[in-house]
Amino acid sequence: MLLSSLRTSIFCSCRSAGKGFQQSAQRPQLRQWLVKRGQSTVTVEAGASSATAAVPNAATNRILGRWLLGCSGLVVGAVVLGGVTRLTESGLSMVDWHLVREMRPPQSKAEWEAEFSKYQQFPEFKIMNHDMTLPEFKFIFYMEWGHRMWGRLVGLAYVLPTVYFWRKGYFTRSMKGKVLGLCGFVFFQGLLGWYMVKSGLEDKPESHDVPRVSQYRLSAHLGSALLLYCASLWTGLTMLLPAHKLAETQRIAQLRRFAKGTGGLVFLTALSGAFVAGLDAGLVYNSFPKMGDRWIPDDLLAFSPALKNVFENPTTVQFDHRILGISSMTAITGLYLFSRRMMLPRRAKIAISLLTAMAYGQVALGISTLLLYVPTPLAAVHQSGSVALLSLAIWVLAELRKMPK
Repeated sequence: MLLSSLRTSIFCSCRSAGKGFQQSAQRPQLRQWLVKRGQSTVTVEAGASSATAAVPNAATNRILGRWLLGCSGLVVGAVVLGGVTRLTESGLSMVDWHLVREMRPPQSKAEWEAEFSKYQQFPEFKIMNHDMTLPEFKFIFYMEWGHRMWGRLVGLAYVLPTVYFWRKGYFTRSMKGKVLGLCGFVFFQGLLGWYMVKSGLEDKPESHDVPRVSQYRLSAHLGSALLLYCASLWTGLTMLLPAHKLAETQRIAQLRRFAKGTGGLVFLTALSGAFVAGLDAGLVYNSFPKMGDRWIPDDLLAFSPALKNVFENPTTVQFDHRILGISSMTAITGLYLFSRRMMLPRRAKIAISLLTAMAYGQVALGISTLLLYVPTPLAAVHQSGSVALLSLAIWVLAELRKMPK
């Protein structure tokens, strides 16, 4: 009897299950809902995973912008340190170049004497520093060594984060080209620095001038550093500062063109300072506003052909730097006055006002440096001021840029 009851219960269970199956089979809407739910679940999961991998985005752009601003700050340090190295006449103390081996300076007395003996074989020691002592040599050596090590730090600051961000997928296609260009420029800058130093180590029996690096190579070295700085700063600022929605009027377009021309003039003035430093042109006429007792000195066109004076005559180089400096200040003043006549965002007004104040401060520094016969601390501040002025000009351009389409 127990067996019979068990058979009856199993049969009833199977029968009810079959009915349930038939009923569910008769409900196509339920099946469709289940299928759609499964598809939507897959879609949501795929969308979530793609959103997680959606880089670059606003957060990564902020990271990249801060990185590039940090790199541009390191470039400023290299420019300032290079200027001090030039002012202390330390740039020719290291007479060879090795990427890794020279990272370790001499340690023992024997190593220092060996390094000093190498320096004694070159024109700067023979003509200018023949009575130099070993402690004096150590000072100029460490100045140049510090400049070179800072340059390597700049290279690492560009290259290592580039590799990391590239692997993380932070770069857009256009950004990849920009960072590759910046990294390549860093390597070019290092090679150009050694090419510049070599020009001061060459024997020039036909020359009666003191040993110094070529002013052409010095200006190329400084100019490439400034280009690297401008590119890094501009890219970093445009990634961090949202563009203003300015009314596209004719006056805004004129203001943008005015600002671009003024920025170019500031860059050209800074570059002309390399020729002043390379020729020690700050020591030929230490008076202002006149040069000696004349507005236009007699030896302004002493060299032949006339174009040679622009790059090789210390008098002409100083005269050109004066004109460019005053022209930059005048252009910035005009930019300030023109901008006051239109409605601009607060940040743009602050940038233009700071640029104007810095222009007058930089001219005052230049005149003081000239009248005091180029003391090293004041000359270093003046050189740093040129980079600060250029930075503010780039900030103004970043504030006035057009909205991306």
